[in-house]
Amino acid sequence: MILDLDQFVTNERPFWLELETALQVIDDDGSRQMSLDEARRLHYLYQRAAGDLARMETFSAEPATRQYLESLVSRAYGEMHEVRGRRVRFRPWYWATRTVPRTFRKHASAFAMSCTITIIGATFGAGAVNFDADAKNVLLPFPHLLVDPSDRVDYEERDNAMNPFEGMKAQGTSMYFVNNTRVSITTMALGVTWGAGTALILFTNGILLGAVIFDYVRSGEGVFLTGWLLPHGSVEIPGILIAGQAGLMLGAAILGWRSRLTIRGRLRQITPDLVTLVFTCACLMAWAGVIEAFFSQYHEPVLPYWIKITFGSVQFVCFVAFMILAGRRPDPEMER
Repeated sequence: MILDLDQFVTNERPFWLELETALQVIDDDGSRQMSLDEARRLHYLYQRAAGDLARMETFSAEPATRQYLESLVSRAYGEMHEVRGRRVRFRPWYWATRTVPRTFRKHASAFAMSCTITIIGATFGAGAVNFDADAKNVLLPFPHLLVDPSDRVDYEERDNAMNPFEGMKAQGTSMYFVNNTRVSITTMALGVTWGAGTALILFTNGILLGAVIFDYVRSGEGVFLTGWLLPHGSVEIPGILIAGQAGLMLGAAILGWRSRLTIRGRLRQITPDLVTLVFTCACLMAWAGVIEAFFSQYHEPVLPYWIKITFGSVQFVCFVAFMILAGRRPDPEMER
């Protein structure tokens, strides 16, 4: 069929421009969700442009117009069939209130395993201190944990009365943050050892935690320990457990048990969730560092233990409730 090229381009160009505008809107805001009518219109414009391109092949003239139409159809094909990753605008509030808790719950089984390994380690540490008087010298790496708990409490309460931390809070915050973040990242990264390295670190941390708790409770210093550990530990310990969750996820992806995907496909599948969990750990460790330097290190008579215990308990309950309940409602744009 013979067509008038000029008339053909004149009639079809408005549809091409409309398609180009729609694609530009998607490129500018990749997180925007189209309505059903918009998606249907985009599909119609794509089909019409593809048909026009096929008809253009009959013309030997207008190579520039044909190249423009080829590019336009290729872009539309990419959007319609999702052959490329879509650029998504980062929204911090959405990420914190929806993406983080949803990702955490999505891999709840890995978190449960992380908790289980830590609890087993804590049980082992407590049992070792209970049955072997010399176990503390082997299990506890820090000198201030090797002394008798009552002696340390007397020293800490006497030392706090002189306010020895004045002018050192920022330094303490950075030290705690760097150390805790390093432990968390290492815990996650060792997932490449098929999860064995992650499990070992979780077990070791559990041993340390169990040994310290048992030693202080046995000496009658449970209130001091709770007031010292709970304010920052209520987010620091969950942060390490989430790092273990990420490491176990990585190990499971490498093992690929009951999965038909290649290892590359499995890693690609969990990478966004791993990034989310790692950044979550970093945020938790930053907050824990601030609390540990500015709050946890102050004891009676400077700061009553009941205030610290109340603060840590409320913080822990709020954190648990947030991770369990936040982000359960569907996104507003998905309801349209």
